Amino acid sequence: MNRLLWVLQVVVGVYFTFTGINHFIVPEGLPTTLEWMYDLSDTLHVVAGTAEILGGVGLILPAVTRIRPELTSYAAYGLVLVMAAAAIWHVGRGEVPQIVVNLVVIAVLVFIGYGRMRLLPLEARSA
Repeated sequence: MNRLLWVLQVVVGVYFTFTGINHFIVPEGLPTTLEWMYDLSDTLHVVAGTAEILGGVGLILPAVTRIRPELTSYAAYGLVLVMAAAAIWHVGRGEVPQIVVNLVVIAVLVFIGYGRMRLLPLEARSA
């Protein structure tokens, strides 16, 4: 179970870090499933991008360094809020495939948060 949590933390953390960076650069030629990014306002790009980068880093860095490892769970739950907001935004646009992805990612984030908070919490490095 510990290995599964680590793999999920790293994979999801890297995913959110790079997705957050994409909010700041919004490259041309995104795949069809990501074309919705062109419709976000500049403010939403900054807010979502910042939250995703911080959340992605927060899934990995506190756990790796063992400095305030409880922040890993908080990062996961914070990203749940970001993904819930994204799902609501996609509902308004009728984008069912993106809503399904949001819900799956929410489930994974809840598992990471619960896993690191209750099932297998990481101990802080001793001073």
